[in-house]
Amino acid sequence: MEFVAAFIAEQKAVIGLFILAGMFAAFVWERFSPSVVAVAGAGTMLALGLLDEKGAYGVFSNSAPLTVGAMFILSGALIRTGVIDKVGNYVVDRARRNPRLAVIEVFGGGLLVSGFINSTPFVVVMMPVCFRLAEALGVSPKKLLMPLSVIAVLGGCLTLIGTSTNLVVAGIAEQAGLGHFGLFSITPYGLAVAAAGVVGLLVMARFLPSDYPRIAEKADGAEQLYLTELALGEDDPAVDMSLDAASLGIAPGQIVGVIAGGKLMTGVDAQNHRLAAGNRIVARLDGAALMTVRSERRFAIGIGDSPEAEATVVEITVSPSHRSIDRPLSEIPFLQRQRVRILGVTRFRHLPGPTLSESRIRAADRLLVEADDANVALLRDNPNLIGLAMASVTAFRRRRAWIAILVMASAVFLSATGVMSIGIAAFIGVGIVLLTRCIDASEAWGSIDGDVLILIFAMLAVGAALEQAGSVALMVGALEPVLTDAPRWAVIAIVYFSALLLSELLSNNAVAALMGPLVIGIAEATGVAPQPLLIALMLGASACFATPVGYQTNTLVYAAGDYRFMDFVRIGVPLNILTGAAGCAALAFWTP
Repeated sequence: MEFVAAFIAEQKAVIGLFILAGMFAAFVWERFSPSVVAVAGAGTMLALGLLDEKGAYGVFSNSAPLTVGAMFILSGALIRTGVIDKVGNYVVDRARRNPRLAVIEVFGGGLLVSGFINSTPFVVVMMPVCFRLAEALGVSPKKLLMPLSVIAVLGGCLTLIGTSTNLVVAGIAEQAGLGHFGLFSITPYGLAVAAAGVVGLLVMARFLPSDYPRIAEKADGAEQLYLTELALGEDDPAVDMSLDAASLGIAPGQIVGVIAGGKLMTGVDAQNHRLAAGNRIVARLDGAALMTVRSERRFAIGIGDSPEAEATVVEITVSPSHRSIDRPLSEIPFLQRQRVRILGVTRFRHLPGPTLSESRIRAADRLLVEADDANVALLRDNPNLIGLAMASVTAFRRRRAWIAILVMASAVFLSATGVMSIGIAAFIGVGIVLLTRCIDASEAWGSIDGDVLILIFAMLAVGAALEQAGSVALMVGALEPVLTDAPRWAVIAIVYFSALLLSELLSNNAVAALMGPLVIGIAEATGVAPQPLLIALMLGASACFATPVGYQTNTLVYAAGDYRFMDFVRIGVPLNILTGAAGCAALAFWTP
């Protein structure tokens, strides 16, 4: 044992590099999630004594994870209060009038918005919008989905809070005593990268795939759109107005048609129809929008009898053995025997129809059902219905939307003016959105991506271990002869493209946490100011377009758009080169 301990103490730097190489292999192998690999690597270094207890606990003093978590919650509040949904509905409405202008608005707005909120929920919300835009333009959704991800990534390069990667690097720099990064410290260089990316997208647009996704079919890219019907009451303000002129509180793009006199009207006939009491608006709404309409109590929603007692909403799934398969939903037996109301139906990768009552039942259809406690118990005991649970979708809290917007704007303003750091401003903002119930505590904690935070903490521990063990010094020593005489622009380019290549295969946050100490060491060895090198690390680790796993939004559109791996390579490699050249040039010539 003494021999082993002595060997480890003598060869700590080399052992640290071997563990790091093993972690890289595990990241690429993808047998375990990145967070698991990171925790295992940090644990191994602790067990071998490469990282002491003080260094391990010191990781938790880094401000980056706290800031990332707070920004997740503030973004969640914007979603919960319906702000992002409202923007999406606005864009769809604009697309009906001027699709090409709507595309410019989506991508221009996306570039700006992604600089201040988590780009992942933004892309999730905007993917169905892109499907509708593509339909209005008469092009494949593939022409819009990949550019949507690229724009979101470019937007994340504009501010310090645009990506968690930026915050990780800033936290490492602050811990190393290199000063504080402001909210807009990286903006001039991010603008250079974004401008080059937009130009590259315009040039490469003709090479984007033009075939239609096989998996999306007619679902507009969304798996959780509920087909429903909204009945107009006698005193509804829309009565005696045309559908086109009426204000129904839902986006026109979500309306399928109008049922009048037992007949479904769509298209121009529906738009010109004068609404009357008893007419039913057929619509396709996401769960939150449907629950919001229900909470407003303006319409009689769905089909069936309204419960007499206080009702709850449950979600149930139709069993494959159900005897009513292929019969209209209005004939489903429990609807005849119980006082319940079906609010909507959704089907994986398909949209049922043409109306809620006429939609033919399929196995695994999911129904939102309104019922009192007694009838919920009967539904639970029904052998032909499975998976009954309280509905996970809830209504938007639109009346509190102004609070969520004001809190986010205030956090950005306070950070931009130097009154307080973005981490502290965001943390105070979290307290406000929780106290004002813009978002419930359970929803707030659920909006935090735990995998990301664990990965950041674990990789910061790995980075600290590599510093303590001397592995960073060993790597810097090996690079020093090559970099010492290299011009400033070359050092910046080496850091940028090293981060880029690694991030195309590994987690962006993992690359940032690992390379942060190394980049600081390179700055000391070469005499190059650390700030441009750290910004190069931020941009290089974020602006990754050449693989579906290069960035989380790439993975989202890769699945939704049914892209091939080579689609990303063909478009992404030129974009990587163009944006990298622009970013490195800006850093080389515009920084002291």
